[in-house]
Amino acid sequence: MTDPTPFLIVDDDATFTRVLSRALTRRGYAVKVARSVEEARRLLSEWVPVLATVDLKMEGASGLALIPDLRAASGEMGILVLTGYASIATAVDAIKLGATQYLPKPADADQILAALSQQEARVEAEIEAQPMSVDRLEWEHIQKVLSEHDGNISATARALGMHRRTLQRKLLKRPVRR
Repeated sequence: MTDPTPFLIVDDDATFTRVLSRALTRRGYAVKVARSVEEARRLLSEWVPVLATVDLKMEGASGLALIPDLRAASGEMGILVLTGYASIATAVDAIKLGATQYLPKPADADQILAALSQQEARVEAEIEAQPMSVDRLEWEHIQKVLSEHDGNISATARALGMHRRTLQRKLLKRPVRR
């Protein structure tokens, strides 16, 4: 029996990392999670993954700053940049720095593994995907700001410049698919 493939998830979204980590573990990967570029660098000093996903926009340093470190740790590592802020410019930057693939969020474990299994970077393939709707972008942004304020609705409403009751109504709605 072979050892599970080491897989690193670098993302500051606790819910996303928990769900993705669980899904990848069920598929036989040995998953470690880092919530920041700094934490990922500490992990790399003692452990080298075969595959990695890196969130582009996190608190502190951007995920792009980690790509050269991942590439230096292993020239063969599959590196996927995930972002809710997809653009051609950031996709090109990620690929130039050494990422093997780039996907817009939301992405599930199957989409991530499919992208990592591709041998060549294809920037245009990911960008052609249907962009998120304005409603979905709003929902994602609200969730991120809510998380930054530890679930405090009043603080989140102030940060978003929105009335607390309006925010509560938006939070009661189910998220749109795209």
